[in-house]
Amino acid sequence: MKIATWNINSVRLRLPIVQKLIEEESPDVICLQETKTPDEHFPAEGFAAYGYEHIHIHGMKSYNGVAIASRAPMEAREIRHSCDREDCRHIMANIDGIELHCVYIPAGGDVPDPAVNDKFAHKLRYVDELTEWWRATRAPDRPMVLVGDLNIAPLETDVWSHKQLLDVVSHTPVEVEKLTRMQHSIGWIDGVRHFIPPEERLYTWWSYRARDWRLSDRGRRLDHAWVTPPLADRLKSARVLKDARDWPTPSDHVPVLIDLA
Repeated sequence: MKIATWNINSVRLRLPIVQKLIEEESPDVICLQETKTPDEHFPAEGFAAYGYEHIHIHGMKSYNGVAIASRAPMEAREIRHSCDREDCRHIMANIDGIELHCVYIPAGGDVPDPAVNDKFAHKLRYVDELTEWWRATRAPDRPMVLVGDLNIAPLETDVWSHKQLLDVVSHTPVEVEKLTRMQHSIGWIDGVRHFIPPEERLYTWWSYRARDWRLSDRGRRLDHAWVTPPLADRLKSARVLKDARDWPTPSDHVPVLIDLA
């Protein structure tokens, strides 16, 4: 099973490059974040034309939104809410015996201080609640995959400058500590770093503000794909499609793919 995850930053605007991904990579399952459209306007026909007839979506106008598109049937589709909000950040479905979670963690705003920045406080609370939810409802022996824009770059090599980004939201020590705690909650395995060693710099996001994103290469690895221990031996490969940042009308994120035997 080849799974692609991508913060697409508006699925209706960028459907052509989603279809380009399909044509070039032919994933079995596509997980999207920041679809930015209510469910009734989701372009399901654009996926069905390529054989993705099974869709699980939860979206809203202009913000957030998550989607799973699969060529294989889905079972036990669910929507999960956190922090007393229904803001379209977490859906799950069973596909071929695997419980797949598509998650979009809040970005957190610009000021890394929960006392003065409600967005950052929301982000920290979201990660804490999700961590406790894993522990309370899921066992480490359940075959699961978690993909999505987790909006945190945990390793020093996941950002272009560890020292300069220590006070920048997405790489602050408190965020890294909380994401690490979530990863350890039920023994999640980082499916990308399973193949690409932590010593190697790796990014999945480059700001739109850069005149030449490739030349400056000031990226961050915000998009992740994790698996639970029962799936570790089934991991075949993982890739970050960096060149997608140059596709027409690009997202500021690029697709991440993992392949399971």
